[in-house]
Amino acid sequence: MLLTVFNLNLPYFVTFLYFRFLPLYALPMRSSPRKLSSETDLYTAAINGLARRAYSVYEMRTYLERRAGDKTAVGRILDRLKQQKLLDDARYARQFVRLRAEIRKQGSFRIARDLRARGVPDRHIEAALAERAAESDESEIVRARLVRRLKSLRGPLDERSTASLYRSLLRAGFSADTIRRELRALPKISVDEFPDTPSEDT
Repeated sequence: MLLTVFNLNLPYFVTFLYFRFLPLYALPMRSSPRKLSSETDLYTAAINGLARRAYSVYEMRTYLERRAGDKTAVGRILDRLKQQKLLDDARYARQFVRLRAEIRKQGSFRIARDLRARGVPDRHIEAALAERAAESDESEIVRARLVRRLKSLRGPLDERSTASLYRSLLRAGFSADTIRRELRALPKISVDEFPDTPSEDT
């Protein structure tokens, strides 16, 4: 009887087996990359990585150490890339700040946190943010985000929806003072009691 059912539903049975055992076939795809034994191959891997996107020095070190058969070569390659101006944390920070501020409309706190996670020294982060602050007004970015969110808001702008806007702007990395100031320009809703950090349940 079971064989008859499988014969009648063969496509479904094959599909069942495919998805049942797919995780077993996917395991090797998540294995470590092949180790590169020569410094030349490792340098080529670094160039290929940089051709795809920008790296901080810390990111490139991590990238190479995962691929290096001999990790003592990593330092030499990093020095070579720096000398060739292919790795530069100051430039990386400036480009990162510009991208996050202009394209993603993020605030300085969020940008600084993400740069630190990429191993960029604070001196480069602070310099890049200061350069950006001289070129743009963060209040204008907050205002633009509010206008965009208000256009898609369903229902009245009450305390609950204002609190949601406040938390989303905090998560985006803007200062609490800037957010409160821009929210006060909206219909009269008390924003003075909102916390300076987003709550954990959002």
